[in-house]
Amino acid sequence: MAAVQVDLEFAEAVATSDEFNAWACLNCGICSAVCPLAIDLMPRRLFRYAILGLKDQVLEETDTIFQCLLCKLCEENCTSNVHIAENVRFLRSYIDDEVFGLDAGRSKEEPYAAAHR
Repeated sequence: MAAVQVDLEFAEAVATSDEFNAWACLNCGICSAVCPLAIDLMPRRLFRYAILGLKDQVLEETDTIFQCLLCKLCEENCTSNVHIAENVRFLRSYIDDEVFGLDAGRSKEEPYAAAHR
């Protein structure tokens, strides 16, 4: 098993975000079951990677993150009231800013996802 690296800056960005709220996830799988794209990774494992600060694992799933339709079918069925679409928007915004160098007109004080609504 390969060692994983925790990115403390990424973990802090997730932990201090007002948009990201996946801590309540129970890993029940309802979100994956109702996803019209049948994206098994989303959001359970992906959000766990983000919470743990596993930036490399999150970035490996960039295509999946941007494939999400943001239809909120998963969110409407979530028994823990996790704001899945906002979490995906946060990750998209983080990737846009930190990986692709796009800031979408966001000031440094503005939350990641707020610039992408």
